[in-house]
Amino acid sequence: MIGRPTSPLFGARSGFLRLTRLLKSVLPKGLYARSLLIVIAPVVLLQSVIAYAFMERHWQTVTNRLSASVASDIAALVEIYERLPNKGTDGRTLTDIAESKLGLDVDILPAGPLPRIGPKPFFDILDTALSNEVRLRVARPFWIDTVGRSNLVEIRVQLNDAIMRVITRRSQTYASNAHIFLIWMVGSSLILLTVAILFLRNQIKPILSLADAAEDFGKGREVEFRPRGAREVRRAGAAFLDMKRRIARQIEQRTTMLNGVSHDLRTVLTRFRLSLEMLEASPEREDLIRDVNEMSRMLEAYLAFARGDAGEIAQPTDIRALLEEFRADAERQGHPTSFTMEGEPNVTLRRDAVRRLLGNLVSNAARYGDDIQITAVHDSRYLTVHVDDDGPGIATQNREDVFRPFLRLDEARNQDHGGSGLGLAISRDIARSHGGEIMLSDSPLGGLRATVRLPV
Repeated sequence: MIGRPTSPLFGARSGFLRLTRLLKSVLPKGLYARSLLIVIAPVVLLQSVIAYAFMERHWQTVTNRLSASVASDIAALVEIYERLPNKGTDGRTLTDIAESKLGLDVDILPAGPLPRIGPKPFFDILDTALSNEVRLRVARPFWIDTVGRSNLVEIRVQLNDAIMRVITRRSQTYASNAHIFLIWMVGSSLILLTVAILFLRNQIKPILSLADAAEDFGKGREVEFRPRGAREVRRAGAAFLDMKRRIARQIEQRTTMLNGVSHDLRTVLTRFRLSLEMLEASPEREDLIRDVNEMSRMLEAYLAFARGDAGEIAQPTDIRALLEEFRADAERQGHPTSFTMEGEPNVTLRRDAVRRLLGNLVSNAARYGDDIQITAVHDSRYLTVHVDDDGPGIATQNREDVFRPFLRLDEARNQDHGGSGLGLAISRDIARSHGGEIMLSDSPLGGLRATVRLPV
């Protein structure tokens, strides 16, 4: 089978995508770190290029000139030595003059082969520059050691009947400015980093305060927030406060309306009950009473769904004691119930709303199953509660549908059972108002598992 040839454009695009994914995995995720990177990286990169372009050029130029000067001195000493009539006495005079006037330690060694060439230094600017200058100016066989003794450089030149050994300080042949370069880079980078951190810290803090305020508001906690920071951040904070006020006003209006509706409908139902109590006992009267009670229960369920948990303030709650009450209630109804909890029992949440949420889940488990198991885990991020039963369960494809208001499935969990179809809808609404969620899955007991996860 012959495949299609891969075009260069496709290969380049694939490589670019891989590089993009690699950068995303390496680069920091937080706004603070990214802002620092955006500010610091270009400045440091530009500074490095400029420093290298100027300082390295200066460094190499000075090194070449110093090497040329030392090589010229050595060439002059070689020429003078070769022309001396009495190399013994005059040679010592020459070495004394070289040491006192030129700063070179010169020795005349017996004739023999030059040492073997040793390893080159890692940074071989000195070795290359000095070797080139000696080769150009002396024009004799020579040997250079720039590695053995770090502060000294040894040069040996092959003469006609001897070897001239010259030892000089490294500073005479090499412009060692590496420490200046490093100090400049590190010092300026630290100054830039300090200024950027102090500046960005004050700019990021209002954004974090806004995020914390939005999170607290979503969890129903009391919000104390004042817009500050840059103009755009203050604008976002003001928009958040306007939204908070509109939501609070809408909730207040809805609560007022529902209270009025609830009062009027309860008044009518109360009159119905009083009228039925005045009638003589009969099967028809009992049927009417059951209908009125069912209407009352449905009214309370509808109002609870529409009202939600408006007006309730989050407060520390002993979740262990709350779940223990549900366990005892289920036991009294004849359902063997186990309860375990891990972690700190105190959790800040809307107590009445969460009581309604967990009560719906436990009552559903008691309605459709016999055995019930309640498990709670409170860690550093979440409060997770599992409610398991051994009932018929719910098919996987129908588990999301049961959260829709007024929906009642025709499956085993809804046969011959009353209700308004709002229990799970109310529970999910409460969980989401806390910033959490409810999930349904298979239970280890064989029935349904309802899992509530609330951020803390």
